[in-house]
Order: sequence, then structure tokens, then C-alpha cells
Amino acid sequence: MTLEVPLSAGPGTPTRTPASADAPPWPPVPGTPGFATAVEGALTEFFTAVRPSVAQLGPVFAEPADALETFVLRGGKRTRPAFAWTGWLGAGGDPDAAEAGAVLTACAALELVQACALVHDDIIDSSRTRRRFPTVHVDFEERHRARGWAGDSAHFGTSVAILLGDLALAWADDMVHAAGLDPAALGRFAPVWALMRTEVLGGQLLDISGEAGGDESVEAALRINRYKTAAYTVERPLHLGAALADADEGLIAAYRTFGTDIGIAFQLRDDLLGVFGDPAVTGKPSGDDLREGKRTVLVAEALRRADATDPAAARLLRDSVGTDLTDEDVTRLRGVLTELGAVGAVERRIADLTERALAAMDSSSATPAAKQQLRGMALAATRRTA
Repeated sequence: MTLEVPLSAGPGTPTRTPASADAPPWPPVPGTPGFATAVEGALTEFFTAVRPSVAQLGPVFAEPADALETFVLRGGKRTRPAFAWTGWLGAGGDPDAAEAGAVLTACAALELVQACALVHDDIIDSSRTRRRFPTVHVDFEERHRARGWAGDSAHFGTSVAILLGDLALAWADDMVHAAGLDPAALGRFAPVWALMRTEVLGGQLLDISGEAGGDESVEAALRINRYKTAAYTVERPLHLGAALADADEGLIAAYRTFGTDIGIAFQLRDDLLGVFGDPAVTGKPSGDDLREGKRTVLVAEALRRADATDPAAARLLRDSVGTDLTDEDVTRLRGVLTELGAVGAVERRIADLTERALAAMDSSSATPAAKQQLRGMALAATRRTA
């Protein structure tokens, strides 16, 4: 069986049809090009379905909406839909059942939640690039400037990006409700979806408040990771898949343990890449996390160690993080973070979290195929280079 896009059983709902030469294999396997194609097909179909309502507002709205579509479809690992789909399969979901297309579409809607988070996060972090392209607020700043429009170009770009992030979140809800889920499945899905949205927004508030308030503790940084990243990257997507399959509480608990630990480990890897990553691979300037003053576990661990053993290094870190660092400054701070043992401590924490997560999954009632798939996804998420 294959997935053909954009044929639909409802707005945004892919329909399985006889094989064709250009259709990805069914069921789509997370982590493969075929899965990304299936997710992007569901998203493309949704964008096509909403285009008439967008057009009614005229080109002033259609142009930013097209930019949002481009942003969503430009790339990405499709990590969140992959975990949700695997969670559904692992809880007994049947990819050959009639509802499989609707389930995949609901899983794909997570990419719109991700788009909202990324667009807003880039504003908060004053990031200028995303995946080697200008961020949304920079893109519309440049469009405003090129057209010679009145007012401040940067403010215009930020305003458009805020609205597009909001639109992505609203459209995520619309995509779920248009997916064609049966009422019972949607009823189980909705409360988990609501919790996930609250957690990711709350985690973002924890993050900016921690920076403003100067909370340097490892515990605060881990709490931010738990709610800003882990909950909506792994834990809740798995929970959403389990809810759609009407899984028992034991499996849901195992999924949530696995998801929390792998989600935090995923963010810890991201923290390391934000300082040590190759910009050609990550798509973002190396050292941006240090320039932006992010209160990561890496920085918190370094400060804790420096306060105990190296006051000069502690002063250097506090005086440097959150300032306009040169490349030479970034190189020097990398050395300090490594010499203090903070990098090694974060690597050990990633390894411990991954081991605990895999143990929880191994002892769960998930299907053997899902256990194997989730093990591979966990290792890919925690050992990645981008």
C-alpha cells in the first residue's frame, strides 16, 4: 500500500491508494525520506485547502501566508510527527486501517506547532538566520525596506512574524479538526494536545524569565528543557499517538518517561551544538547561544563548577555570556567550558538520560517493532550533529 498526495478524504487527510511511481511507501517509516514526504504531503494538502479563505483577504495576507507555507515545507527532520506516528503504531495502531490517513494528518499538524515555536523563538532570540535562510521577521523586515514603505522596517518584520506564528498555531488546530479523526479518538487526543500547547508556551516563559531574572542554576535550566522542549518534542507526541490508539495507562506512563528523558537529552545536545556546532551543518552561526545569553544546562554547569574552583573563569563567563562576542571570544569561551568539565558533564547527562529512557521503553508493552524504531530515533536525536 502507498500514500498518494494530495488526494483526500477531507481537508488535509491523505488517502491510501494503489501504488504509483512517485508515491512514498505505505506505511511511512519515521526517519526515512518517505516519511518526510508523507508528512509534507499532508501539510501541502492542508495549505491547498485553506488557500481560498486566505485569498479572500487579498495579497496583503496571501503573501505572508505563502511565506509561512514555504517556511513549514522548507525542511526539518519531522521529529514530532515521527514520534506521534510511532507512538500510535506502538500502541497497536494499524497502518492498514481506514483511519490511518487521518492519524498521519493529525501527527503532521505538529509541524505547525513547531513552526509557531520557531518563528517566535527567532524573534525572542534575535536570530537572523534559520536553516541558512533569513528568519521570518528578518525576511519581512527586508521586504519592507526594499519597498520603501513607511515606518520602521525591523518593527514591521517582527509584527508580521508574530502574527504568522499565531497563524501557524491556529492552523495546527484547524488541521487536526479537519483530519477526519473519529469523535472518540479526537476526544482522547484533544486534552493531550491542549496540555502540550500550554507546556511549550509556559516553557518559553520560563526561559525568558530565567534569563531576565538571572537564575543560573542547573535545576532551572533543566526545568526549562523539560517544558520548552521535551514535552512537545517527544513526550506529548508519543502521548498523542497513544491516545489515538486508546492505549492503556501503563504504556502511556512508559511513553512519557521515555519522552521526557529523550526530550531533555535532545535539548542538551542542542545546547552543545549551539556552542560547538558547525554552522554549515546546523544552519545557525556558531556561538549564538552564548551571544544571546541563553541559560542552558551547559552554561549553568560551567558556572557551578567555576564558582567552586575558578573565580576568574566564573567572572569571564558572567561578563561574556549575553554580549556581542567576536569569533575569537567564542573560541575562548569554548575552551573555558571544556576545561571546567561542563561539556563532559553534559555528555554524561545525555548518556544517562538515554539509558534510562531506553530501559523504560524496553520494559513497556509497546510492540517490538515500535521499541526498535524508538531506540533508533532516540539515538539519532541524542547523537545528532544538526
